[in-house]
Amino acid sequence: SAFKKRVMGEIQENGINIYVGGEMEDDENSELKSCMPFAVVGSNTLLEVGKRRVRGRLYPWGVVEVENSDHCDFSQLRNVLIRTHMQDLKDVTVNVHYENYRSGRLAKSGGTILNTAVADSPDLGTRSVSEADKMLAAKERELDEMRKMMEMMKTQMRGQQGINDEGQSV
Repeated sequence: SAFKKRVMGEIQENGINIYVGGEMEDDENSELKSCMPFAVVGSNTLLEVGKRRVRGRLYPWGVVEVENSDHCDFSQLRNVLIRTHMQDLKDVTVNVHYENYRSGRLAKSGGTILNTAVADSPDLGTRSVSEADKMLAAKERELDEMRKMMEMMKTQMRGQQGINDEGQSV
């Protein structure tokens, strides 16, 4: 529709990053792009429309039905997320969202963040969870090594300055 094209144009004009899909066939990709951006209306209310009950929202000008594709893209979005892109959704969740959360928690706890390359990686959608676990374990080992090196350096500096482990001059 013209409205979706205008919204998509503004998204691109303003440099907003959007999900464009992982590995998929050309027909799936064109179908996904034709639906974007998704216009979704959410509701947990069942309404009586004619002789049937539908999930939707009541407005002064009428009812917007959540599962009616003329009113809302919820069904298409659900199909994309659940049926065709579930593994990609899992991979992005593990590799980007969890990694950003973990990095933030490390930063708050005073840890050093060495894992920023994971969030910037262009092939996130193609990595498996086991690869991500291996990367995470390797980075945590690297972090432990760095902490040990820092402690050794502090000990050496204290020795050179004549300061004991309690911070008192000797």
